[in-house]
Amino acid sequence: MKVLVRADASVDVGSGHLMRCLTLADQLRGERAEVAFVGRDLPGAMFDLLQIRGYRFEKLPLPEAGKDPQQFDGEETIKAVERLFPDGLEWLVVDHYELDVAWERMLRPHARKLMVIDDLANRPHDCDLLLDQNYYRDLDWRYQKLVPEQCITLLGPAYVLLRPEFADARQRLRARDGTVRRILVFFGGSDSTNQTQKVLEALKLRERPDIDVDVVVGSANPHRNTIQGLCDELSNVTFHCQVSNMAKLILNADLGIGAGGAAMWERCYLGLPTITVVFAVNQERTTEDVAEIGAIEYLGWSDQLDSEDYAQAVTRMLEDTQRVRQISNAALGLVRLGDTTLANVMQRIILEPNTIGMDSPLCIRSMA
Repeated sequence: MKVLVRADASVDVGSGHLMRCLTLADQLRGERAEVAFVGRDLPGAMFDLLQIRGYRFEKLPLPEAGKDPQQFDGEETIKAVERLFPDGLEWLVVDHYELDVAWERMLRPHARKLMVIDDLANRPHDCDLLLDQNYYRDLDWRYQKLVPEQCITLLGPAYVLLRPEFADARQRLRARDGTVRRILVFFGGSDSTNQTQKVLEALKLRERPDIDVDVVVGSANPHRNTIQGLCDELSNVTFHCQVSNMAKLILNADLGIGAGGAAMWERCYLGLPTITVVFAVNQERTTEDVAEIGAIEYLGWSDQLDSEDYAQAVTRMLEDTQRVRQISNAALGLVRLGDTTLANVMQRIILEPNTIGMDSPLCIRSMA
């Protein structure tokens, strides 16, 4: 299969869209698909990571003044498709909150199938396959009337995109007894409101040199040099930048502190009880719903928190081992993955379109 992914990363947007698409791209490459990326040329776009991982890509210019952004984006994406895949595409995958049915209809003639990755359920789509890997109380109804009748929808954490290292780590899970000996701090690739520094200041306030801390930042984090300096001042803190062993770090930790979004599912899958905050509207609803079933400790909006808020939250968790164990168990129960990958599903839709339906072993639902 030939597959093109349209997704952005930036200091403002974060890295979540691109990273989950990279996970999908790796799955597809394992099925011998040829995958390329298209993204806007923004600060923190992470094209260097695509290059390191061996993927071709095209940089899209920013919209010209006076032009409709979706129209402009669509026109430029079509040019990129023709340059990258002159013989045509099997799949176009789009993971972008600013693009909707208008953009998708422009691109329809340039790919056999179109897939949308979404979290918001706030706009119509014209697609053959839609993935929303988040947990919501009203999961089954969120995309009703927003997708075509024949669209296959994959909804919920059963379809979350995780790298193979996480499945391997799940096989090596240890029982967490609720005692916190090691903390993992990670607020996504960019951490635009610099929550990492607030947490480091909070840990200094509590003076617990007996607890080891791993601090992870992305390469797009504009504060990474300052954060590294703060980590160097604390003997029990280890600084990591743009890691490839996140599953191991989660496995070794007893408590997490981090953002909602894609990283939340990595932590839940490995049962890490986590103090969780939100950075954006798309994270709020699912984070609240996950907190309601007890799978995280929800602290609120990141820009409304200070170091003392984090210090108090950490203290509450350190003093309540039963609560820590309960969160861990709830998180483990929330994310259970099957043996079939999304790449397998995409391949079957192309090669065996009549085998995907209501009776699929994936329990795929067609939203009418």
